Amino acid sequence: MKIFITGIAGFLGSHLADAMLAEGHNVVGCDNLIGGYRDNVPKDAEFFEYDCNDFEKMKELLRGVDIVYHTACTAYEGLSVFSPKLVAENTYLNTVSMASAAISNNVKRFVTCSSMARYGTQEIVPFTEDMICKPQDPYGISKFSAENVLRNLCDTHGMELVIAVPHNIIGPRQKYDDPFRNVASIMINLMLQGRQPIIYGDGEQKRCFSFVQDDIDCLNKLAFQDNVVGEVINIGPDEEFVTINHLAKTIAKLLDFDLDPTYMKGRPQEVKLATCSANKARALLGYSTKYSLEQGLSEMIEYIKNRGTKPFTYHLPLEIVSDLTPKTWSERLF
Repeated sequence: MKIFITGIAGFLGSHLADAMLAEGHNVVGCDNLIGGYRDNVPKDAEFFEYDCNDFEKMKELLRGVDIVYHTACTAYEGLSVFSPKLVAENTYLNTVSMASAAISNNVKRFVTCSSMARYGTQEIVPFTEDMICKPQDPYGISKFSAENVLRNLCDTHGMELVIAVPHNIIGPRQKYDDPFRNVASIMINLMLQGRQPIIYGDGEQKRCFSFVQDDIDCLNKLAFQDNVVGEVINIGPDEEFVTINHLAKTIAKLLDFDLDPTYMKGRPQEVKLATCSANKARALLGYSTKYSLEQGLSEMIEYIKNRGTKPFTYHLPLEIVSDLTPKTWSERLF
């Protein structure tokens, strides 16, 4: 089949492209390189440096495409409170552009990657797909709005839709010189430079971290199985529900680093306890966790060591600067 992947130079998109190429599919993709590295793109994939919001280009590129995987997004949950226009344009509006281009080209199936941010704060964890979504930051609101417009368009025009909810993915190829997201990558990049990590709040926020290859095995199936059409499916583990403090200690242990983190005030609208149930993915996709947190972090460490540590690049604008804006960003502390 001809598979089109948005965000193909990104962390998730490039791994997905590898998996599709390995199965013999024709892979084409686009990326604006906001959140990825050009050398992430597999050499056998056809790559176009275009933004998903360029509707005319997307219409042209999607001719003859069978399946669209929409992974492109400015997935900046914390930053979205301070740069909502940027995040909305590259989360909600780029999804509308891609859906319109896909429908106009009679694409059979559209697989979109949503976010755990769709759930917001719930009374119980782990989050299940049948919960009422209560997103509490502009990123989560944009993601959930994108889901809703996709359902409307796909129902109207007859394109198959699958909504995947990958969460807290870690692994090689993740952008590690980005000061606005990817907590594990930020910590590794800092500690490899002999610098202490900065932790927001008390560090007792809890998350489950998902190694990328465990997610790819499931995402791959979403293009082809009939039993997933119209479904929302959490993709990622519900084991090893750990605090950010524990994450920092685990990385420090793997690096033999003398940990003494700096704590700063918490970020507005950050969810304290966030993890998703994997039961639906187990039932529909045969999901299982093959990598432990330590194994995943070890692979990330080797990747960053081999590639070389980098200074952090403040490559995105802060649209709102106030007393609420984290000093890590406004004063460029990383």
